[in-house]
Amino acid sequence: MNTPATTQQAPSGPGGAARFVTTHTLLTLDARHPYAAKSLIDAQDMHRTVMSGFIGWVDDGSQDARAQMGVLSTWTVDLRQARLNLVVQSSVPADWTNVPRAALAEAPQTLTVDRTFRPGDRVDFRTVVNPVRSVPPKPGSPPTKRGTRVPHTRPEHVRAWFTRRLQPSGQPSIAPDGVTRIGADANTERLALRMLPRVSSPTPHKGLRIARAEIKGTLTITDPKTFVTALTQGIGHARAYSCGLILVR
Repeated sequence: MNTPATTQQAPSGPGGAARFVTTHTLLTLDARHPYAAKSLIDAQDMHRTVMSGFIGWVDDGSQDARAQMGVLSTWTVDLRQARLNLVVQSSVPADWTNVPRAALAEAPQTLTVDRTFRPGDRVDFRTVVNPVRSVPPKPGSPPTKRGTRVPHTRPEHVRAWFTRRLQPSGQPSIAPDGVTRIGADANTERLALRMLPRVSSPTPHKGLRIARAEIKGTLTITDPKTFVTALTQGIGHARAYSCGLILVR
């Protein structure tokens, strides 16, 4: 078992470098096995699969357990090979003995990530996000009524959603409209975008439907500390449902 890994940020110094330390685990599951098949068709079950590796780290019933342990995830499925590839990021080591051995196509692979980022560094990235916009309540609604989240369904709208979160050099980490930026900039015309199938949960979260989009490209780091925060916390909504994790190389 690896020793606990925590996300760290180096003190500001020449160049404003920031350090990122975390753990990544690759789970390769047999998509035909009922354990993996259920996770594919039920977003809540996928959440349980991810969190099953972190039993005992926080008190049972803790409302922010995932955030406390820095757990983010993303997955892809290879239908030809019948493989579900699940990447899990965490600030504490995982224990995957709760996953049925027969459901594993390969043994879990764990990697400790320890990188220092500086302004001007360029990194290739991939992320799956839940791109939504908030529609204000109708006039006359009760003051406590929240706006409605409406998903973006077109690539050009997803591009605009992501562009709002980019941080050109010299700009603050919070945009004038209140959007949290990611500490990096990009040539938005060179981003590769792909709309992904929505995921849902029939029970017990009826009505849960999560729009997803994949974004790939190259980022130029402008604010390392903010960038490390984005890597650590993820971006956008539905982070409990395998959205928001930024993978870089």
